Amino acid sequence: MPYLQLALPCTERLQPRYERALEDVGALAVTLQDAHLDAADEQAIFEPGVGEIPLWDEMTLTALFDAEADGLALLAALDAFDPELDWSRARFEVVEDQDWERAWLDQFRPMRFGARTWIVPWNHEVPAEAGSDAAIVRLDPGLAFGSGTHPTTALCLQWLDALASAGELQGRAVLDFGCGSGILALAALKLGAGTATGVDNDPQALLATADNADRNGVAIAAWLPADEPPARYPVVVANILASALDALAETLAQRTAPGGRLAMSGILAGQEDALLARYAAWFDELRVAREEDWVRIDGRRRA
Repeated sequence: MPYLQLALPCTERLQPRYERALEDVGALAVTLQDAHLDAADEQAIFEPGVGEIPLWDEMTLTALFDAEADGLALLAALDAFDPELDWSRARFEVVEDQDWERAWLDQFRPMRFGARTWIVPWNHEVPAEAGSDAAIVRLDPGLAFGSGTHPTTALCLQWLDALASAGELQGRAVLDFGCGSGILALAALKLGAGTATGVDNDPQALLATADNADRNGVAIAAWLPADEPPARYPVVVANILASALDALAETLAQRTAPGGRLAMSGILAGQEDALLARYAAWFDELRVAREEDWVRIDGRRRA
């Protein structure tokens, strides 16, 4: 069904007040977008730190209402709720309903990582150039992060592909800590891993991982951190935040078997030195790879 959409510019300082007013008058959804999205120096916000909600200085705030809502009546109610806010720049339009959670599929195309790994969305054919030995992951991320388009995911996929090429993945057990959509665990299995386990603190991520595993004809044991059975793995990959990697250093070290391999991403350039020093207590051969403004650290667990 269609919706009545209200859009207006606002600043970071006033955004909470605007949002409270819109929610008070019955907004079904409120979204934010950089007001300078097309500017040459626009900065994307990907993964905030724990407890942080970073916003742009200037943004466009958009709210959806039932199509039958009266725009003039809404403006009067908004002005009455917070008369100090400027509602004069609000613009209304009717928008058609769509499958918002899958709108990304219109832009998502098959992508290759390393020598053999391909991430292919459900609405695309496998590219002819993939070859007969390609590791094909059919992905529908749903609500959880992890389609392969983000540099941190790409760095981890490239690492798994290289590990498989070196013969260090075949038949081995893999732990995907912070599994999101399960993309890394899926890629590991398609590349020859024996088993894969996913851990995430978001129940939606576990559902997405299980669904994607089923669609790819593989099995992934997915757990909340509190329920995860303690085990050691020869291959561990963790694509989470730098702050979380710091806090979980001892846990990830315990999960990595002696002589095993660990890769970590979700790390902004400039954050790697502190993590290299932190993980040097348990890991040798620590290396850094970079893509855009993000880095991956990988190393081998000390025996």
